[in-house]
Amino acid sequence: MSDIQKKISSTKNIQKITKAMQTVAASKMKKSQKKAFDGRPFAIEMLKLLRNISEHTKEN
Repeated sequence: MSDIQKKISSTKNIQKITKAMQTVAASKMKKSQKKAFDGRPFAIEMLKLLRNISEHTKEN
C-alpha cells in the first residue's frame, strides 16, 4: 500500500471516529438538556419558597 493510500485510509478512519464522537456528544447533550428542562419546575418552586422565607424573616 502506498503512503498516500495509507494516509487516505487513516483520514477516513479519523472521520469515522470523529462522527461517532459527535453522535455520542449530541446524545449526551440532549440527555443533559432534558434533565435541566425537567428540573426547571422544581427549581422555580424552590426559588418561590426561598423568597417567601426571606420575606418573612425580614419582617421579624
